[in-house]
Amino acid sequence: MTIDKSWTTIRRRGSSNEFWNGLQHFLQMAKPFVNDRGFIKCPCRRCLNNASHQLEDLESHIFRNGFMFGYNQWIHHGEPATDNAGTTVAGPSGGIHERDEMFDVLDDIISEDADEDAVGGPSSNNQYDDLFAALRSELYPGVSSFSSLNFLVKLMHLKVLNKWTNKSFDELLKLLKLAFPKINLVESHYEAKKLMMKMGLGYSSIHVCKNDYALFWKENSLKDTCPVCSESRWKLQSGKRSGKNVPHKVLRYFPVGPRLKRLFATSKTAKLMRWHSTRKSKDNDVMRHPVDGKSWQEFDKRHRQFAGDVRNVRLGLAADGFNPFGNMSLSYSMWHVVLTTYNLPPWICMKAEYLMLSLLIPGPQSPGKDMDVFLSPLIDELKELWVHGLDTRDAAYENGVFRMRAALLWTVNDFPARSSLSGWSGQGYRACPTCNEDTPSMRVIKKTAYFSHRHFLATTHHWWSNLQFDGRTERKRPPRRFNTTEYLNNFVV
Repeated sequence: MTIDKSWTTIRRRGSSNEFWNGLQHFLQMAKPFVNDRGFIKCPCRRCLNNASHQLEDLESHIFRNGFMFGYNQWIHHGEPATDNAGTTVAGPSGGIHERDEMFDVLDDIISEDADEDAVGGPSSNNQYDDLFAALRSELYPGVSSFSSLNFLVKLMHLKVLNKWTNKSFDELLKLLKLAFPKINLVESHYEAKKLMMKMGLGYSSIHVCKNDYALFWKENSLKDTCPVCSESRWKLQSGKRSGKNVPHKVLRYFPVGPRLKRLFATSKTAKLMRWHSTRKSKDNDVMRHPVDGKSWQEFDKRHRQFAGDVRNVRLGLAADGFNPFGNMSLSYSMWHVVLTTYNLPPWICMKAEYLMLSLLIPGPQSPGKDMDVFLSPLIDELKELWVHGLDTRDAAYENGVFRMRAALLWTVNDFPARSSLSGWSGQGYRACPTCNEDTPSMRVIKKTAYFSHRHFLATTHHWWSNLQFDGRTERKRPPRRFNTTEYLNNFVV
C-alpha cells in the first residue's frame, strides 16, 4: 500500500487540515515502533532523526518545526525499507551518527526554509537527498566517528588551507580508495565541489568579454560575440574555435543574499545581528563602532523605514588587487570584492569568517575604468536587497520570518582602488576627491604636485602669512562643497 506523504511538504501547517490528518496517521503508524522506554526517533527539521522523544513530543516537534527534508522512506517509523528495484531490505541499525557535527550544519541550511509556510510556496527537498545520504553513510565499515560528508568537508577545508591543486586532490582521493577499497568517498574534486554547492558553498561563473567591455550574462548569456566590440566569447586557435569552448575570462560571483540569511539561521548570530541597536556608545565623544558615527545616524534619519527594523543589514565594501601566484616577478593582478556586515560587534565584524567574498575579478590587468562592468551582478543583487529584500527566518524568535533588506553604506579602499570604484581619477590635476574642480596643483619636474594645504586652516592662523612654503602668502579660500546634483552632472551617462 502506498503511503501518502504529500502532507510533509505543506508550508501553511497551522491552517491545513491535510497536514494535521497526515501527522495523526504518521503517529499511529509509528506507535508500535517505540522502544521499551517509549521513545522513538524524531523526524522534525530540528532533530533530523538524531534525537529521540516520546510520541506526544513528536507531534509538537513536527507541527512546530515541520517534517525533515530528504526522509522519504520512514524506515524508523514502520515503513519497510526498499532498494531501487522495490525489494524490501533490512533497515539500518543506527542509521545516523549520534555525534556527527554535520547535523548542526545541515540544520542551519534547511532551517532557512523551515518557516516558508508564513510566506507560501513549497520548495523541492530533492536538493538535500545527496547530503543526507552522505551524512548517513559511514566513512568506512565499522567507523562511526566520521560520516562520509563530515570527512569530505574536512578534506576540502585542508585543500583550501594548504593550497592543494585540484589535480593533487584527485590523486589523494585515488590513493585513499586504493589503500582502503571500502572507503565511501566521492571519485573526484568535481563531484566533491558539486556536493559542497548544495550546502550553499557555490558560486556563479560568468564569462567576460576579452576586452572587458561586457559580461555574457542575462540578455547576453547566449551570445557568442561581445555586444560592444564583437570579439569572440571563446578562445580561438588559428582563427577557429577549438573542440571545447573555453572562454577568454571568467568572473566568479558569490551571491550575497543566501549568506546574509545564514547569519539569521542560528540563534547565536541572529542575536548578534542586533548588537548595533543596543550597544551604542553612551559617550558622544567616543566612537567604537560605525553606529556611533554621524554617517550612520544621518542615514537613519533619511531612511526611517529601513532603520525601523534593526535586523536590516548594513554593509561595507572593500576591493583591492592581489597576485594569486605569489610571484612578484610575474605581473598579474586579480581583484577581489569583499563585503562586511556592520550589524555585528566590532570584535566580530572584521574577522575573516564573517567577511563575505562576493566577486573574484580575473586578470591579468586590473579592471580600472571597467570596474562597473564586473560589479554589475553585485549591484543588481544589492538593489534587489534594498528595494524588495528577502524573506528570512530569524532563529532568535520561534517561527519568526521577516523581510530582510540590506544597504551598502560605504566603501573601504586605498586611493587607486577608490579611483576604480568611484570613477573619479586618482591622477592628474584634479585628483583630489575633496577639492574636486578646485584642486590646487601644478607640474613639477614631470610630476603633478599639490599645494595650498594651508587654506584649510583658519584665516587667522599664522601660517597663512608664512613665506617658507612656496615664497608666497596664502590667499586661496577653502574649496567649495559640491552638492549631489553637481557631482552627478560630472558623470557622462
